[in-house]
Amino acid sequence: MEAAIAEADANDTSRRFRDAISQTAPGTALRLALDMIIAGHLGALICIGDTDNVLAAGDDGFRLDISFTANRLFELSKMDGAIVVDKGLTRILRANYHLNPDPSLPTSETGMRHRTAARMSLLTDAMVISVSERRQVVTVFIDGKGHQLRSVADIMGTVNQLLVSLQSTRTQLDRKLLRLTTLELDNYVTLSDISQTVYLFEVLMTASEELGNLLLQLGSEGKTIAMQREEFIGGMDEEYTLLVRDYAADSSEENAAGVRRRLHETVNAQLRSSKRIASILGYEDKGEDSVMTPLGLRTLSGISVVREGMADKIVDEFGSLQQLLDDIEQTPARLDRVGVENPGILADSLYRMWGKRA
Repeated sequence: MEAAIAEADANDTSRRFRDAISQTAPGTALRLALDMIIAGHLGALICIGDTDNVLAAGDDGFRLDISFTANRLFELSKMDGAIVVDKGLTRILRANYHLNPDPSLPTSETGMRHRTAARMSLLTDAMVISVSERRQVVTVFIDGKGHQLRSVADIMGTVNQLLVSLQSTRTQLDRKLLRLTTLELDNYVTLSDISQTVYLFEVLMTASEELGNLLLQLGSEGKTIAMQREEFIGGMDEEYTLLVRDYAADSSEENAAGVRRRLHETVNAQLRSSKRIASILGYEDKGEDSVMTPLGLRTLSGISVVREGMADKIVDEFGSLQQLLDDIEQTPARLDRVGVENPGILADSLYRMWGKRA
């Protein structure tokens, strides 16, 4: 029970951090105000949300209750105290507000403004932003943890590296999948082939995930990057799941989701271990040279005449890709039974992929 509560708290903190990053991303009114404060060589302490508890932790200041704009937030930051804003970023409620959080609340921050921000984020559910006048950096605090905002130029340096990695990995993966399809049709797939393919999928998905986090920080500046990311990752998520279902001991979609989660949590070095991959797929007695027989879901789903959901029915009928190849010409009626409208075209497509027909 305690572990479940801790996990729920961690998930809530992670969600709130993502919301905070989204609210402070370039293109938002709040980010514009923060950039203006930095450009003006000013400092600021801004509390957003949970206003009842925030106000209970301080006193004095000016009661405003005016509509929120970037310019107003910038002008009010010229005063020493905190600025209190409602959760929806629609109203500025207080300015020059003197906060007095419990000094016994733990924090590793050093500056007065940052210590106050960290403690206020522990004391309340507010998003607390501290702008350092001396260091010219913006830090967002949630539950006592700080996240320093990065400039667009700084983020773009990392983004460009990830895009190069995505492009290179996608090229390698496309080649590996093409070779894997050939091996599947020849019935020569080994565990080593699957392990290498899984490794490339995980590299691609990890780079895409990291790029997604950076896109959140880029806000409106990341539209072109998002399009490039989709170009590199498009269709790969579904293809990865089909690969897992093809080779896992349990081919259900539910198990595939669990397998992918465990693969994603596996450290990089172990992802290169065929034995570790086999264990996650549900096998304990296979070595890297063990022959693996695919169901054929991935290969069948790539054929135009196989409609969505039809690949599962074909596999249920024939059992495996190799059995389908053995029977498809002798017993085409079996394909009619599962609803394939053009069994001849399906057969031709498979045999062309196999290189057995011009």
